[in-house]
Amino acid sequence: MNRQATGAAAEQLACEYLQARGLRLLERNYRCRFGEIDLIMQDGADLVFVEVRYRRSHRFGGAALSVDAAKQAKLLATAQHYLQSKASKRNARVDVIAVEAGNRVDWIKNAIEAP
Repeated sequence: MNRQATGAAAEQLACEYLQARGLRLLERNYRCRFGEIDLIMQDGADLVFVEVRYRRSHRFGGAALSVDAAKQAKLLATAQHYLQSKASKRNARVDVIAVEAGNRVDWIKNAIEAP
């Protein structure tokens, strides 16, 4: 599988994982000039911006650690853009779904300070 197909499969796995836990998918791959958010979901009354990261090994720190400061800044700017474009006043958070080899999923809620 190439990188794009692997990424799409990880995003699908993450989406199904979150839906099984009661979240509702609102949008996939939201893009703006600041960046991209993989999944935008609803958890009760809250918006959840989800970054999905896949790593096949822990050799360089694993999936969760791959969300560095630059990526966090892009995610926050993109989430802020989404909230402003939708004129949304809802509570929001940014979660990370870390997918490791063997489809092991780690859900990190409030991984990044939300906008």
